[in-house]
Amino acid sequence: MLSWDQSSSIALMQRERAWVEIDLAALSHNVQQILSLMSPQTELMAVVKADAYGHGSVTVAQTVLQAGASWLGVATIPEGIELREAGIEAPILVLGATHTADQIRAIEHWRLQPTLCTPKQALVYSESVRGSVLPVHIKLDTGMSRLGTSWEQAVEFVQLVKGLPNLSIDSIYSHLATAEDLDPTIRKQQQKRYEAAIRACGYDLAGKHPRFHLANSAGTMVDPSLHYDMVRTGLILYGLYPAEHLRSGSHLPPASRLDLRPVMQVKARVTQVKRIQPGTGVSYGHRFVADRDTTIAVVGIGYADGVPRNLSNKMKVLVRGQQAAQIGSITMDQLMLDVSHIPALQEGEVVTLLGQDGNEKILADDWANLLGTISWEILCGFKHRLPRVSVGQPYVAKRAVFDPIKRTLG
Repeated sequence: MLSWDQSSSIALMQRERAWVEIDLAALSHNVQQILSLMSPQTELMAVVKADAYGHGSVTVAQTVLQAGASWLGVATIPEGIELREAGIEAPILVLGATHTADQIRAIEHWRLQPTLCTPKQALVYSESVRGSVLPVHIKLDTGMSRLGTSWEQAVEFVQLVKGLPNLSIDSIYSHLATAEDLDPTIRKQQQKRYEAAIRACGYDLAGKHPRFHLANSAGTMVDPSLHYDMVRTGLILYGLYPAEHLRSGSHLPPASRLDLRPVMQVKARVTQVKRIQPGTGVSYGHRFVADRDTTIAVVGIGYADGVPRNLSNKMKVLVRGQQAAQIGSITMDQLMLDVSHIPALQEGEVVTLLGQDGNEKILADDWANLLGTISWEILCGFKHRLPRVSVGQPYVAKRAVFDPIKRTLG
């Protein structure tokens, strides 16, 4: 066990070089915003795969459940085990495919709930389950062309699973491929296919069992008819929008607009300040050469922490509420800034790479736009040598406490 002095030193060192701040108040706020779009009969699954999009899965899961979510979604069995080991009792859906006997034993032992994508997988599960009846979730492919059995074979798939011992269908779901697009054609086609498959299986979409869910973050925002029994939200939990027009709300009715708050801020400290003369090159390859007397700040964060090297000479950061340009190649553990316009900057001062400082703000979307990628990738890119430091007071919802036994029994 660590002594008091050792624990204090570790806490101080968390913010000595570079760190990620996770605003639990913003996270709770986003959950409340999402719930405001939903009827009381619709449940919220918080997708916390990939370490909660880089935010820290255990802390995020605890916070969103307190704020009103009732399910958690992960991609892998180890992600689910981590939550169980932290004492989290809410139902956890494993969204990825699992097939082996060892995986099935782990799912049973840790009380996780698997996604069934194919009849072959269903047969393996039925033969391998050794305990009580296992809740399973059937995945239909309605147009994503990823996991799942074709919606056109839904009847045969569902009938097979219903007839197998040891399995109970908890939900039938699919995933939207273009929910954030302004053109709704594909989204509506997928919804039509999904509903046709459900009805062909003999189910009433307004029934109580099994659950039906289709909407991701964008689907949750754009169309309440996609909500069914549950929605699965990821990106909007973390305060970012799946598309710019969803941020502006320009194509949404007022009741569907969300006021989201980014949950993650990435910060680092200045480790050295120096003055260089015109003609002096900066960093590997001298991709930046000063054209004037320049004050440089060296900052203790780099691509090994998750700052993409391709942002070299492109990105801005915030220092004392002002923008400062990054210059030269971003290196493994450090990067350099032009701080000529910031007087008497000192070692130890804080630099905000993502987040808000004063009236200025830099979002993961800004980095994504510079790199031609998506904000999801940016959030997931920050490495674990950056400590996650929780800030803000989470909200505890004034609603019934989740009862896993009651919900499992329906």
